[in-house]
Amino acid sequence: MPASFTPPRQVRIGDAAAFAGCTPRAIRHYHEIGLLPEPERGGDDRRRYGYEDMIRLLWIRRMADAGIALEDIRDAFATGTASAGADGGDGVASILERLEEALAEQEAELRRQRTAVQRMRTEGSRMGLLSDFVTDRLTSLPEGSLRQADLDTLLVTERIFGPLGAAVQATRFVALATHPALREESDRIDDAEEALDDSVAVGDPRVAQVAAEGHAFEAALHAVIEESGLDEDDDALFDAWDAAHPEAGDDEDNRSGSSSGMAMSVLEATGKMPYDFSPARLRCMELADELSVLMEEEGGGNPRLVT
Repeated sequence: MPASFTPPRQVRIGDAAAFAGCTPRAIRHYHEIGLLPEPERGGDDRRRYGYEDMIRLLWIRRMADAGIALEDIRDAFATGTASAGADGGDGVASILERLEEALAEQEAELRRQRTAVQRMRTEGSRMGLLSDFVTDRLTSLPEGSLRQADLDTLLVTERIFGPLGAAVQATRFVALATHPALREESDRIDDAEEALDDSVAVGDPRVAQVAAEGHAFEAALHAVIEESGLDEDDDALFDAWDAAHPEAGDDEDNRSGSSSGMAMSVLEATGKMPYDFSPARLRCMELADELSVLMEEEGGGNPRLVT
């Protein structure tokens, strides 16, 4: 520097803020929260900042830019002042260690989110919304063989019963996608059930008739699943789930996959998912379930999948 230049021994708040890369308002806030000791005022009643003040201010700015909360910086300086000198070395090291751990967790979460977005782009937005455990069950199907309603149903099922429950239910859609006659009959039954709207009385003979047809369809679907060996694939799903989640053991909630974002019981979750079913349609579903129970008691074994 020129020999004639003499650096100031103290500067005003505006110069201090400009050098540190902040604003005078920020420095005043540091004073208010006890992060930066307030210096004595000069004869003009203005704050004057010396060399040590500027070092502290530069520390604060660097640490804040790194993502450390101002309260943590203050605690770090307080710890250091008590144990290791005014620079707060020990306290700062502890804060930095915690910050690094937090950033590592954020980085892992960002990687998870990026992977999820990549899956949605690769699989298609609706297929990609399902977990890998579910989509792996559907990879053998021809492109376009699954309907939007199928994927929506699996999405709801995964939310309630977890990935394992949705993967097991996917067996139903695998069978429908690979057996056109079954899919056609499924559509006919669905249309008949939807026709049981609010204009149909619960005691209308059509309610029992559609229930019986729906039960017969479920029996036929179950028979196809057994004949095609898809039920054996379901057994493999349970084995794969248990292998991937050994800590779950035989706990029913864990086997259902409820631990993956499911903080409520199945009953609570089901009660919070709206379905616009008329009383007649609900009665039809009850009758179909009663028929299934009777068949199971007689040894027919027709476990109706979630719809």
